[in-house]
Amino acid sequence: MKILNKKLLLACLGMALVHASASAVDSVSGEVATGNRSQFVRAGAQWNWDNEWYKSNGTFIGGYWDATLTQWRNNAYKGIPGDTQNITDIGITPVFRFQNDSRKGLYGEAAVGIHLFSHIYSNNNRQFSTAFQFGDHLGVGYVFNNGWDVAVKVQHFSNGAIKHPNPGANLAVIKVGHSF
Repeated sequence: MKILNKKLLLACLGMALVHASASAVDSVSGEVATGNRSQFVRAGAQWNWDNEWYKSNGTFIGGYWDATLTQWRNNAYKGIPGDTQNITDIGITPVFRFQNDSRKGLYGEAAVGIHLFSHIYSNNNRQFSTAFQFGDHLGVGYVFNNGWDVAVKVQHFSNGAIKHPNPGANLAVIKVGHSF
């Protein structure tokens, strides 16, 4: 049953990525993160939504799809400092962003997406029970007039209590992106 669930999840992620790639990419990003004796580097592609909710005083809530590929390095594998574990993570996340009508300047964002890890996370005495994880984040950033986007985020990973144990892991993230 576990293999069927992973295959189903991979199929859903694949369909979401194919659907998203059918339209033009609006931006790309790179991220670095650290927390719980883990680090990661992430590459992403984003597709803006056409929706603009709660327009008022030159601002609105909009959003985008964020498709990502992440490489983790855990530095306390199975609780042993210095032992390492490498994990690859693919994810798709709908992100809600409070921003200016011009899509430039200061913004705040929040998101909850799905991630599939290549291995079960076991680091710094935090043993996940599933390779499927939810990744939520809160962030603030700034989009410059030339399209460059710089942000800081706090990201949390857990399986949403689908299976125990579910200790979760928190990371601080720095993002640099560019809009087309």
